[in-house]
Amino acid sequence: MKPVWLVLNIGSSTVKFGLFDVEDARPLVRGLVEGIGLTPRLKASLPDGTLELRAPGDARDAKELTLWLLGLLEGRLGPLDLHAAGHRVVHGGPEFNAPVLLTPEVLEQLESFCPLAPSHQPYNLAGIRAVEARWPGVPQIACFDTAFHHDRPRLAGLYALPREMADQGILRYGFHGLSYDHIAQRLPEVLGEAGRGRVIVAHLGSGASLCALENLRSVDTTMGFSALDGLMMGTRCGQLDPGVILHLLRQGMTGPEIESVLGRKSGLVGVSGLSPDMRDLLESDRPEAAEAVELFVRSIIRQVGALAAGMGGLDALVFTAGIGQHAPQIRGRVMTGLGWLGLEADEEANAVGRTILSRPGSRIAAAVIPTDEEAVILRALHRGEASHFAPRGALA
Repeated sequence: MKPVWLVLNIGSSTVKFGLFDVEDARPLVRGLVEGIGLTPRLKASLPDGTLELRAPGDARDAKELTLWLLGLLEGRLGPLDLHAAGHRVVHGGPEFNAPVLLTPEVLEQLESFCPLAPSHQPYNLAGIRAVEARWPGVPQIACFDTAFHHDRPRLAGLYALPREMADQGILRYGFHGLSYDHIAQRLPEVLGEAGRGRVIVAHLGSGASLCALENLRSVDTTMGFSALDGLMMGTRCGQLDPGVILHLLRQGMTGPEIESVLGRKSGLVGVSGLSPDMRDLLESDRPEAAEAVELFVRSIIRQVGALAAGMGGLDALVFTAGIGQHAPQIRGRVMTGLGWLGLEADEEANAVGRTILSRPGSRIAAAVIPTDEEAVILRALHRGEASHFAPRGALA
């Protein structure tokens, strides 16, 4: 087989992956494993067709699942001439503002950020170890969700806490950066000059956030120190009065118990008592489901208003990620709620899923742009070919 690049995007419940031809970056294999920790199931597009199957029962954690996946790919395609691997890593801390070659020292630093992103970072690092176990010495790079927000104005990263806490790294980092990076690359193509203006991108999925961009660069975002902050999400609470946490501590709850409530039992699933999946809630006739949906929409509208105020206006709104791309009901409610800003939605365009969702003459443009985090990692692999991948054996 020709030399290939491997791209891995491992989340808390999914593994997105791709194999790409080094010569022309052509995708050879792309796929998804869903249900980490439950009943993992693979869907992939291979050169000889599609593949769908369940993972074996002993491949449940991220590392074992990745090892199973890599072995399966070699079994179907033959031995892989793996040239390098690129990984999505959620948290790069205050140090990392660009893709980096993974060395033992870098990996140790990334380990130290696991408490800042406990639902994501350990899974990301497990994928790195799986690749190293199968192909010792093959160069690997990390691409960080926090890096896109790294150069925001200083005030956008500060909390009103004692100054020494900021010096210790308690800052508003922001996340979903690979998604926002991809959307920023597409904005001029889709929206023309408006795409270089004041744009808010709504990454609405199981995890959800907003990013305010000016001239294609992040100037503010709703997630902060952790991925719990900002918008209401599938299982995460979003913006919360810290007094609630103090109250729960006084009531005798432990830190891990509170972490479980805020990160896994809140958001859509907590308010609805039904499901973290927006599709289930939109199909349900239960009033609790309707309330959860309305609270989700309300949180988006409020945060868009805040970000627009911070930029002194808004030129465009872009929806992306699972809900943003596939739930016209949610997009429609959000756009209706933003009519006061001058957004005039094209209801037919929204219903059928066109790219441009706003009417001609609308003061604010609205659009849907599919995200592709793996494309951003692939671009980093391509850029890093000459400089980042020497010497080989960085993790050996």
